Amino acid sequence: MTTTTASVRRDDTSTTEVASLPPRPDPSRRRPQLGRPLGVGLVGLWLSVLVLLPLAALTVTSLGDGVGGFWDAVTAPVALASLRVTVLVAALVAVVNAVMGTLIAWVLVRDEFPGKRIVNALIDLPFALPTIVASIVLLSLYGPNSPIHVHLNATQPGLWVALAFVTLPFVVRSVQPVLIEADREVEEAAASLGASNWTTFRRVVLPTLAPALISGTGLAFARAIGEYGSVVLIGGNIPRKTQVASQYIQQQIEIDRPLNAAAVSVALLAIAFVTLFVLRVFAGRSQRREEDAQ
Repeated sequence: MTTTTASVRRDDTSTTEVASLPPRPDPSRRRPQLGRPLGVGLVGLWLSVLVLLPLAALTVTSLGDGVGGFWDAVTAPVALASLRVTVLVAALVAVVNAVMGTLIAWVLVRDEFPGKRIVNALIDLPFALPTIVASIVLLSLYGPNSPIHVHLNATQPGLWVALAFVTLPFVVRSVQPVLIEADREVEEAAASLGASNWTTFRRVVLPTLAPALISGTGLAFARAIGEYGSVVLIGGNIPRKTQVASQYIQQQIEIDRPLNAAAVSVALLAIAFVTLFVLRVFAGRSQRREEDAQ
């Protein structure tokens, strides 16, 4: 009896000692530390070569005549007109594609119809097609010899069509994965409680789509303000009317005014950066609100 009690006490003591020992690190959770500095260094080097150094060189070139020369180049009447046309047309196209891109993504995810795979593949066509080819196609369709008798060349609607074509995939491909992963049971519950289709979309679906929709719209806008190939023929390059900033930049290079071209380029970069930054902040806030609601 004494022997049994002693063995039990020894077992309890050994159990207590084992429990008091610090847990052994899990080998599967160990992460190599040597690869981190190398990876960060490679990423920094690559981004510096491809992004930071060219941007720095462009900024230095734009300031070749000082801050005053930069300001004069950006605020020249024709330069301001080209920037205004670019921003207004790009904003309009981004808003239109935000609506139509979401609708297209919804149909591709929620509906079944003949030729769905072909339509899904056509969405990526602007990514693969050279933009100058798109301009030729649009000019053939909407130019002076339009087979459908719709003449949009050298007009702002021609710019809208061209930019809408090249920026549509950004919204569709941003919204589509979120729709695929969306929980349909919540939508069904809202419908069972008597909510209409519009109410269900506005109160249930749209908050989930908001971060992706904002991100895709921002990318579409940023692509539109820097687009050149798709508008070079259909736009007509008419100063103060259809001349976009990229065409103005090319014109300044052709007449040997690289400082003016660099200044307007920096202005475009600043507009794109600020737009993407603000939209990213709004998307992040929307996503956090959605997570808190869940």
